[in-house]
Amino acid sequence: MGPWSAGPYHTGYYASSPVPQFDADDIEVRYHPNSGRPTQVYHFEEYGCGPGAPTVPPEADPEPWSPFRTHIDFEVAELSHEAALTHEQTDRLIRLIHRSKNKLFTLRNRKDVQDTWDAASFKLTPFTKEEVVVPFQGVDQTFPFFHCSLWDWAVDLLQDREVGPHFVFDAQQLSKFNGEKFVWFIHEPWTASAFWEYQSKIPPDAKPLAFILYADKAKLSSFGRAKGYPVVARCTNLPTAIRNGEGLGGGCVVGWLPIVKEDKNHSGKPAFVNFKNAVWHTSFLKLLTCLAPLSKLGSSVKCWDDIVRLFYPIILILSADYEEQVVMALICGLMGKFPCPICLVPREELSKTSNVYRLRTSTDAKALRARARESTTIEAREQILSSESLRDVDNSFDTMDHTDVHHALSFDKLHFNDERQFDHLWTELQKWIASSGQQAAVLIDSLQVFFCLYFESFPRWRNLNHFDQVVSVSFSDGTKYEDISKLIVFAAHNVFKHDLDPQAYLLLRCIWSYVEFNTYASLEVHTKDTIRDGRNALSELTKLMDTYIEDTADLSEKSWNFPKKHLSAHVFDDIEAKGPNEKMHGLLKDAYQDRMNFKNFAEQILRYNHDSLIAEYIRSKMDCLDAANEVEQTNPTDAQHFSLGSRQASKSFADIEAGNAGNPAFDRFRIKLNEFLNHTFAANNIPFPSGRHVQLAAGDMITEFRFLKVGYESLVDWRVSLDYLRCNPMFHGLPRYDCVILQTEAGPIFAKLLLIFTCTVGDIDYPITLTLPYDQAVGARPRKDKDFKFWRVKAKPRASAEDSTRPNEFLVVNTIDTDMFLRMKEIRTEAGY
Repeated sequence: MGPWSAGPYHTGYYASSPVPQFDADDIEVRYHPNSGRPTQVYHFEEYGCGPGAPTVPPEADPEPWSPFRTHIDFEVAELSHEAALTHEQTDRLIRLIHRSKNKLFTLRNRKDVQDTWDAASFKLTPFTKEEVVVPFQGVDQTFPFFHCSLWDWAVDLLQDREVGPHFVFDAQQLSKFNGEKFVWFIHEPWTASAFWEYQSKIPPDAKPLAFILYADKAKLSSFGRAKGYPVVARCTNLPTAIRNGEGLGGGCVVGWLPIVKEDKNHSGKPAFVNFKNAVWHTSFLKLLTCLAPLSKLGSSVKCWDDIVRLFYPIILILSADYEEQVVMALICGLMGKFPCPICLVPREELSKTSNVYRLRTSTDAKALRARARESTTIEAREQILSSESLRDVDNSFDTMDHTDVHHALSFDKLHFNDERQFDHLWTELQKWIASSGQQAAVLIDSLQVFFCLYFESFPRWRNLNHFDQVVSVSFSDGTKYEDISKLIVFAAHNVFKHDLDPQAYLLLRCIWSYVEFNTYASLEVHTKDTIRDGRNALSELTKLMDTYIEDTADLSEKSWNFPKKHLSAHVFDDIEAKGPNEKMHGLLKDAYQDRMNFKNFAEQILRYNHDSLIAEYIRSKMDCLDAANEVEQTNPTDAQHFSLGSRQASKSFADIEAGNAGNPAFDRFRIKLNEFLNHTFAANNIPFPSGRHVQLAAGDMITEFRFLKVGYESLVDWRVSLDYLRCNPMFHGLPRYDCVILQTEAGPIFAKLLLIFTCTVGDIDYPITLTLPYDQAVGARPRKDKDFKFWRVKAKPRASAEDSTRPNEFLVVNTIDTDMFLRMKEIRTEAGY
């Protein structure tokens, strides 16, 4: 683990403060020794704005739309660009605006628009076109390569007064005080080991400037005929929210790699495959040309704050699908003896994720290629290269000091887990469903799940795809596979029995174990405990899968020996080295589809990408101006962590009780509310209005609300997150009554929202919720609760239940997001279950 293993973690701090006093959640920051900064402890609420934050906010540009002459000039040009208007349509739009004369508008025609875009282009790094020449069978082949300078792009960010203050230049080791001790955690690349180790290798007065590069072929049209090969760059010195955002400082297309057309006479042959790899690396070398010498000598940059800093660039993270990683690492992939781009696992042992194999290094690969090229025969050269499944092509990443392509290659959760590993599990489950007959397929899609809802009626939770039915569907979208994986065990647990369908039941256990492992891999913040638990989940998944593969060997010809299954073995080492998994995938197709005619589409995309960057740059300046001129609207004394929405017309208690006749939750509603308010006032020493107990009358009014927004502290990153809750008899065509976790004196319980309302007592409006608690004793739990780590709750008898074999009992869906996953783990641990 690099720096984490060198000596006691907090020795430096405790030596100067033998009896330190800390508050819960205090953050200790140990800076890299080369920073010259002492270890500091921040109160949690200060940490986000403490280390490295600007003390004086930059002044807003009074004319951020410059060189557009007026604000409206820029907005019209931006609209024309976003709508991809033709030249004639742009001229027509401008003529219409001139006829209105409501504001000062100076653009004259589309040429004036384009000239102004060009004048604005000096603000950002321009794109260039170069020729890539690579010989094949003695004939030079030429390809166009569009790219911008990675270094100039980074300098643009370093010198920008809005983005620059967010840069972090020094490696940090972080820990959080839990009331007894400081607990180590990582949440950004600069808090992980690789960033620390790199800062130790460069001169003490220098700073690391670390890049993330993502490359993947993309279909840019609905029919898939037009394809692009974009390279997207991000800077790891910027916080996740910025570098993974859409604005300035976020991911930027910095190049378009050539796509070599297949030749039916040569396709698949080693010489042609090597040629395509050579085209890729010759092109990428041009992209890295600006960084390679600086990785050896460094370069000084005058940053946004007028301080000159010395930077050494490094490619810290390479994110790509397996096929692109094979190209980046220049290995033979599935056709080689050792298909993993990170380690030397034999091809026949890919399914054995618990085994450890020697890691690849760029130094070893470069030396092996050099030794192979000294051979006097082609056979001897191929024999040497095949000993590690290498290709006889120079690797462009070897030009970068301290960049090891095999170490930079990173686990891609979407490509390796959601789109591939679960895809295999899902296909296998579909086979078991098919072999069980149509009855099973109908049952899974209509099975009652979580709080009396059917699978097709799962609540429309935020950030979760909703499915009407899934059994017969195959997707190409990894996010849909991820969401299916989160829910399918809850839908299928009553279909396959451990005694009647042992193999199918075992597969369900494999899927559940996979979801647990995948959730740990998805965490935005990691501690030693979560990394340990993630490794344990992966180990459990491996054991279950080994058993399943062995038990079904005579029933299926399916091979589980594929690279993306093996690559999961590297995920937690990758997290320790480079931080939580990056989310690199953007909707390139949506960005470019229908905005060009795909004739000379590379040049059109190039133009669109550059103009978009300029527009985003100007827009960010305008946002800063708006923020500077904005009048503070919020009440600083408002300590409520929730807000109500979807207000309804006020109703009397008599009308509420009459409208819910027959619903036991509303029996004696007004009387029980009076009792609740009197008890609450007395228990919390709240003065009674006029000194008398509350006595709400039948004619008194309450106001119903059907939306509740709650702020809560996330267990994942300890920051305030928002939850959107519905209590609505008709939401998108279906009833929607969400569930909540309530903290009681006896501990947390689950409850369903039945009514959200405010009532007036004295002169004060009190917000109140009516809930149905699930707080009844469950009794003996079935075996599947242990196998699938189900958390079962029970309500007082009033309706049909989720588990048809266990009336009035329900299962908590703990896989909706990472916070819910950790929260349920905490609840189970406290309950000793």
